[in-house]
Amino acid sequence: MAARFDDRAADALRPVRLTRAYLAHAPGSALWEQGGTRVLCAAGFARGVPRWRRGSGAGWLTAEYGMLPQATDRRTAREARAGQSGRTQEIQRLVGRALRAVVDLEALGENTITVDCDVLDADGGTRAAAVCGGYVALRDAVDALCADGRLARDPLHGRVAAVSVGLVAGEVLLDLDYAEDCRAEVDLNVVANDAGALVEIQGAAEGHAFRRAELERMLDLAEAGLAQLRAHQDAP
Repeated sequence: MAARFDDRAADALRPVRLTRAYLAHAPGSALWEQGGTRVLCAAGFARGVPRWRRGSGAGWLTAEYGMLPQATDRRTAREARAGQSGRTQEIQRLVGRALRAVVDLEALGENTITVDCDVLDADGGTRAAAVCGGYVALRDAVDALCADGRLARDPLHGRVAAVSVGLVAGEVLLDLDYAEDCRAEVDLNVVANDAGALVEIQGAAEGHAFRRAELERMLDLAEAGLAQLRAHQDAP
């Protein structure tokens, strides 16, 4: 077994730290830290829904994702000026789909919840961290919105988490950091709910095509990691 850069076992997550109620004004917010990756998530509420959803009686949940210019070792231009990259659009759609998988949109009424995920520091796994932290911000926001009467009932019917897993130098590894991600022959992002059902799998081979048996090994490792991440989401 090749040593990982941080000496973790192949099946070990990076250290996870959750800080709830990180922002003063959002109904729900959370700072999710996983190794060197830090993502600030906030859930906001607004009356009304997009035009295409009006009159349906159902609400909407959407997500936005972005990286601060100094989130990596090389400054990137602010997307507000340069325009959103394809990567950013892909990730925020993933986060939105992941969170909607555990929301009863009918229970929202014609209201919209937006979950903002801003990457403060990026060291791999930012989309997975955004899903994990985004869910915590959403859960806390829903509790607050129900308590103050803006929502008539709890629209959440489960929990959702995400983790990266990959094949590096022929070995299946959990929760890749940036250095491992750069060397990975296969990089997979796995999203699942707390019933163990898969919400989304994103993955591709970079070095060589992978076999079904390798995919199953990666999914088994991801499942174990997701159980640990859901426990972290429960932290006060």
